Amino acid sequence: MPQMSMIEAIRDAMDVKMAEDPNVLTFGEDVGYFGGVFRCTAGLQEKHGLHRCFDTPISEGGIIGIAIGMAANGLRPVAEIQFADYIYPAYDQIASEAARLRYRSNGDFSAPITIRTPVGGGIFGGPTHSQSPESLFTHIAGLKTIIPSNPYDAKGLLISAIESDDPVLFLEPKRLYNGPFDGDHETPSVSWKGHELGEVPSGRYTVELGKARTVSEGSDITIIAYGTMVWVAEAVAQNLGISADIIDLRSLVPLDIDAIEASVKKTGRCVILHEATRTSGFGAELMSLVQERCFYHLEAPIQRVTGWDTPYPHAQEWAYFPGQKRVTAAVRTALEAA
Repeated sequence: MPQMSMIEAIRDAMDVKMAEDPNVLTFGEDVGYFGGVFRCTAGLQEKHGLHRCFDTPISEGGIIGIAIGMAANGLRPVAEIQFADYIYPAYDQIASEAARLRYRSNGDFSAPITIRTPVGGGIFGGPTHSQSPESLFTHIAGLKTIIPSNPYDAKGLLISAIESDDPVLFLEPKRLYNGPFDGDHETPSVSWKGHELGEVPSGRYTVELGKARTVSEGSDITIIAYGTMVWVAEAVAQNLGISADIIDLRSLVPLDIDAIEASVKKTGRCVILHEATRTSGFGAELMSLVQERCFYHLEAPIQRVTGWDTPYPHAQEWAYFPGQKRVTAAVRTALEAA
């Protein structure tokens, strides 16, 4: 089975769908000739032609507006927003047009649009290249929000997203593009050798949208994470030597609440991780759902480890991340509670 980085897996997913379906095309800033700033579309223009992989002006609202028109007329556009930080000028197009098109037209039109964009920090990009705005989009009815944590899932989820008849926001953790970090420069006690690449099948395969992945099974505690934080959760569980249910959500909307509920009812303890800021972050929604569904099974208060409630820092980037030290403290608090 081929070994791929997440960048290669994402590129392969688009290549597979573009070869299979002439209605699939991709575009965005620097997507064509240059192959994207992270090289996710490298070679696609040369292989599939200028009309199916091309550059656009620096106009995020225009990129998504064009994608909506294409989708309403039978195409399956994959639009790239160069960084998630740039997506806000397109917010109205996504929230008011793409997400509502099927409903407002009573099913006469649909919006099979996939919007790819890199999220999170890890490249010292500062406050305008490092944001994690997922919770702003999970609030929008009619929009699916996906975030992979490894190359295999990235390819399978992206193919599923392209084949979906509703709009999908596909968030790509840039720290994982070329392999995971341990999430904490201060305690890099877990070696990631061998994780830079993942086994990714050739050709078409799908990973179901709305289905979480159980990374490890255990009885002591449930750790819920997505994207980069999945790797931090694994490192903490390994270092502490605990028996942990680690759940990689993969899909925020639709959410696999059944997997979460079953795990927390089994372990009685829950820690939730995400890189985005704390207030109104997606972790708050997860806490509410766990509390509603698992209250009588909880043996300890739910713990949440997140980014700070500040504009994204530059010089303090690695302190901002929920690294092993902060996650370890939360896990110990949950385990030691009476």
